[in-house]
Amino acid sequence: MRSNMVTGIAITGTGLYTPEGSITNAELVESLGRANVRWNAQHKAEIEAGELEERDMPSERFILKASGIGHRYVIDKEGLLDDTRLRPRLRTRGEEELSIQAEICLEAAQEALTQAGRTASDVDAVIVGCSNLQRAYPAVAIEVQAALGTGGFAYDMNVACSSATFALQNAVDAVRSGSARCALVLNPEITSGHNNFELREFHFIFGDACTAVVVEREEDADQGESWSVLGTRLATQFSNNIRNDAGFLNPSEETPRAPHELLFRQNGRQVFSDVCPMVADHLRSHLDDTGIPLESVKRLWLHQANLGMNKLIAKTLLGRDPEPEEAPVILDEYANTSSAGSVIAFHKHRNGLAVGDHAILCSFGAGYSVGSVLLRKRTD
Repeated sequence: MRSNMVTGIAITGTGLYTPEGSITNAELVESLGRANVRWNAQHKAEIEAGELEERDMPSERFILKASGIGHRYVIDKEGLLDDTRLRPRLRTRGEEELSIQAEICLEAAQEALTQAGRTASDVDAVIVGCSNLQRAYPAVAIEVQAALGTGGFAYDMNVACSSATFALQNAVDAVRSGSARCALVLNPEITSGHNNFELREFHFIFGDACTAVVVEREEDADQGESWSVLGTRLATQFSNNIRNDAGFLNPSEETPRAPHELLFRQNGRQVFSDVCPMVADHLRSHLDDTGIPLESVKRLWLHQANLGMNKLIAKTLLGRDPEPEEAPVILDEYANTSSAGSVIAFHKHRNGLAVGDHAILCSFGAGYSVGSVLLRKRTD
């Protein structure tokens, strides 16, 4: 596959919305522990008869060993920690009210626009990419477009955790082709709404956040820090190992699906085995085809799903264990925020790089899917 060579396109601003709800591993373990004790008691007869398996007790040690996650921010803490509910409690909004995903997009967008020295009137493309959208239509992106007062066009897209880089390539292509001059990419991830907080294997994985990135022509980027986009590359390979079957056809299916099929689920060990070499090979070939030597890459902003995956991908690519600043991790604070994760790492950990330094923004996830954006620091 040939690389999409890009010249004259820059990232000029990023923004981040972080919810106020803050949950530690200890709080999650306590909540699920109470729920599992009750569930096991309610199903004692079926468990003793071998019809059901007893639910394992959660532990902080298991969470850290399995993921490296230590904490997460969420839209609603109370609902998640209510052991009789174990999901967010969100107020139903009227059709004339701003939706919750549009609301968090606005907060991230304002920071990104300010950083880029832009106003909403400069934007003529809005792309919302995330793992789960709260409705089919009208597009959340168009709602954001109206609320911000931007021009041009807007649309939603979904490639799960890779939505950030897939949306970024679309933004880069739009600016490069001339269909837009300034694009705003948004990743409103309310992952707590589609995570399964009832099961020990999944309850700790996700956190909520929203990121924003401003993409424009280099000739228009005349203020503050900017990053030249040297190339983008996307790849997909079908797999059922990460799945969520929630959709509008569910009520029409003759045999209703089990409730857990309508939430995030994965075969974690197989995902680890499949995705790590896929991502390392993808990044290596992208650099080779673009003519950028690996030695010149000073930073990897990887998707933040699992600490072990990130360490292995970086080690496979570099041929050694990465230094902490070479592959920054935000899992300990934010957990897995799906498509927002790699952008959060970029937003919070790009200090210390000099003009001319190369870096990579990379996301990967369900599909399987992987996307990479090769960057060079253009200005301070």
